[in-house]
Amino acid sequence: MSESQGSEGSTQGLPVLEKAAETELGQSASAAAYEPLPTLDDEGGGEGRFWSARRVPAGILAVLVLVGAGAFLYDVAAVRADRPAMHWRRSLAQQLAERPLDDTWVLVGAGVATAVGLWLIVLAATPGLRDVLPMRRTHADVRAGLYRDAAATALRDRAMEVAGVQSVRVRTGRKKVDVRAVSHFRELDDVRADLDATLADGIKGLGLSRPPALSVHVARPRRKG
Repeated sequence: MSESQGSEGSTQGLPVLEKAAETELGQSASAAAYEPLPTLDDEGGGEGRFWSARRVPAGILAVLVLVGAGAFLYDVAAVRADRPAMHWRRSLAQQLAERPLDDTWVLVGAGVATAVGLWLIVLAATPGLRDVLPMRRTHADVRAGLYRDAAATALRDRAMEVAGVQSVRVRTGRKKVDVRAVSHFRELDDVRADLDATLADGIKGLGLSRPPALSVHVARPRRKG
């Protein structure tokens, strides 16, 4: 996905630092750390997350406000025309006047209204679109993003090209890529080292503005029976 904006940035690759450890369960794990790539204007930091349009919550709220305002407006107009107020409004006014503040239904209604209000505030103050990873800019007025599932699929395809990998599972988060591979031949350390190199290159190739850290775990297939 893409979005137009007015700032400009370019990036350069940084070296990858690797740490490896052999576990007692016949598994090999490693972690590679990546730093956010600098911009030409030295502002620091990567591109921010994309903001969701929140169409569904906004649509629901707009419909509820429209229905409520329309009902009240109709009733007020009817009263101004010397007609009696609608039964639901008279009943509501009576209930509000007679029920004490510590009544159970009053407390439940207040709790629901508070929860809905907090939910709307959170939606308004957070970007959303957690599944979209911002990418580095190559043009001043264009922003691009990559879905996490698409990134995981691309990295999985790269991992399957490594000799000795029987199967692999890739989970891509906003800050970390977790890779679980099964190797049916070759030494686990050799497979892990090749996966580190291949996936590190694959992460750089994704062009993300904030490349996630890499965690690789390699194990033997489970014995049947």
